[in-house]
Amino acid sequence: MNIHEYQGKAVLKQYGVAVPEGKVAFSVDEAVEAAKALGTPVVVVKAQIHAGGRGKAGGVKVAKNLDEVRTYASEILGKVLVTHQTGPEGKEVKRLLIEQGCDIKKEYYIGLVVDRGTGRVVMMASEEGGTEIEEVAEHSPEKIFKEVIDPAIGLQAFQARKLAYSINIPAELVNKAVKFMTALYTAFVEKDCSIAEINPLVVTGDGSVMALDAKLNFDSNALFRHKDILELRDLEEEDEKEIEASKFDLSYIALDGNIGCMVNGAGLAMATMDIIKYYGGDPANFLDVGGGATTEKVTEAFKIILSDPKVKGIFINIFGGIMKCDVIANGVVEAAKQVGLDRPLVVRLEGTNVELGKKILAESGINIVAADSMADGAQKIVSLVK
Repeated sequence: MNIHEYQGKAVLKQYGVAVPEGKVAFSVDEAVEAAKALGTPVVVVKAQIHAGGRGKAGGVKVAKNLDEVRTYASEILGKVLVTHQTGPEGKEVKRLLIEQGCDIKKEYYIGLVVDRGTGRVVMMASEEGGTEIEEVAEHSPEKIFKEVIDPAIGLQAFQARKLAYSINIPAELVNKAVKFMTALYTAFVEKDCSIAEINPLVVTGDGSVMALDAKLNFDSNALFRHKDILELRDLEEEDEKEIEASKFDLSYIALDGNIGCMVNGAGLAMATMDIIKYYGGDPANFLDVGGGATTEKVTEAFKIILSDPKVKGIFINIFGGIMKCDVIANGVVEAAKQVGLDRPLVVRLEGTNVELGKKILAESGINIVAADSMADGAQKIVSLVK
């Protein structure tokens, strides 16, 4: 789960991470009032969307008086920002962060991720702050320094100090940087984050070390432990189909293709998308209905696929182990009757109760194309869509 920058900073502030003072605004008047309340000669007007690269897209402006705050807030609110993370459709700005300006001397990067290779949290640091870390990794990988953290003892002071020296934090500010990194790691672990990215971390003219930007992502499987974080969820930033899927515990991710997929099991779902691509098609989604799906769950999954106007055909690929083929068949028939199937549908069933499942589909009166194998099904749906 993602949250906005101002929300991430509020979470980090609870752990002693230094952040600039700021206020959220949902209108131009609120933005001006926030700037007045901050009372600093310079404020920054920042678009709040769930995507990076906002500055390059015109979503971050420095205002030197209240008139400029009003002007910039008017320009940014309601604007559709297109960045490298939003895709070409962009995202509409519905809220702003009005933040005190600060005297930046140098920008750095600090990030925490879960490294699957080591099975541990890794802290990364670079003196190339303000730049996407992917660009640094591609062009100057030697400028990224990493410390693997032992979960039994946490981030050690010597590790943080080593990173601070590696990225050339001024010697007199190393202790502040160590304190910053330690607090960031504590927040990462206690709040079950999957990513914590501070880009840039800045050193200011008055000797502060603070997070000028903050991106926090959380492990959705741990949100039951963090009701306070769950309350920060902004549904307007999420795909409507993904929100609907989450209500029924369906694993759904919207993609850009035109072939809807319904599969049981994440591995089979990935393989299904691959084989559709192999035969020249484009999957419109990843959808794993899981092993214990009910008829209701399958019906809702089918409705979600059909709600995507880009979908020109559907491929259902089920291998029944725990999941029974007749349950899938009943769900498909029920959903097709409720929403009115008007697109090609190819179904491949195999496994538990497969003959019963095929019988239900055959006697449904719905135009369903049967497939004998995964490859056969992929070829058929690609052909029908084309």
